[in-house]
Order: sequence, then structure tokens, then C-alpha cells
Amino acid sequence: QVQLVESGGGLVQAGGSLRLSCAASGSTFGIIARGWYRQAPGKQRELVEIITIGTSTQYADSVNGRFTISRDNVKNTVYLQMNSLKPEDTAVYYCNAHRNIATMGSHDYWGRGTQVTVSS
Repeated sequence: QVQLVESGGGLVQAGGSLRLSCAASGSTFGIIARGWYRQAPGKQRELVEIITIGTSTQYADSVNGRFTISRDNVKNTVYLQMNSLKPEDTAVYYCNAHRNIATMGSHDYWGRGTQVTVSS
């Protein structure tokens, strides 16, 4: 099992910045990617940005150049630095850890989410 705890959400004006953190505990064996997804009211959950164990990243076009993912392997923590925030970035942001073990298949772990609200 992997437990994920997010922090850092809040209310910010358009153009402002926030940094989200996601601390992992438990067994991280087989975790090949960690990252962030978000879900706005009435919309499906969507990928924001993820980082793999090989440090490659994948991100949504809408956050390109504004959001940056990073990780601290010692602290088992992943960060999402969000700059130039827009009202359309308003959503609940969920931390994700993706486990893939050849003999056991894959599984996604999720945090409870943290609210990010960007006012215009």
C-alpha cells in the first residue's frame, strides 16, 4: 500500500503562484511514475503533469510553460510548482502514484485531493 498526502492548495489571484506537495509513505516498490491530476466541477479528471522514475515528464498542453513537476527522492515527495495561474486552473488537484509490477499488474494510488481556486 502507498499513502499519499497532498498539501499546498488554496485561493490565489490570477497570475499568482502556488506549490503543491505530495508526500508518499508505505511501500514504494514498483512505483514507476508519480504526478498530478485535476478535476474541475462537472468535468472529468485530467492529467496535469507526471514524472517517471527515469525523470521524463508528461504534461497537459494547457499547463506547458507554467507548471513544473519535481521530486525529492529522499523525502519521497513530489512537487508541482504552478505559476501564472488562470481561473481555468481552478480544480481539485489529486496526487497519483502508478505502480507496475510484472507479476502483479498495475495499480494507481490517489491522494484525497487539495483544492486550488484561482480568482479573476
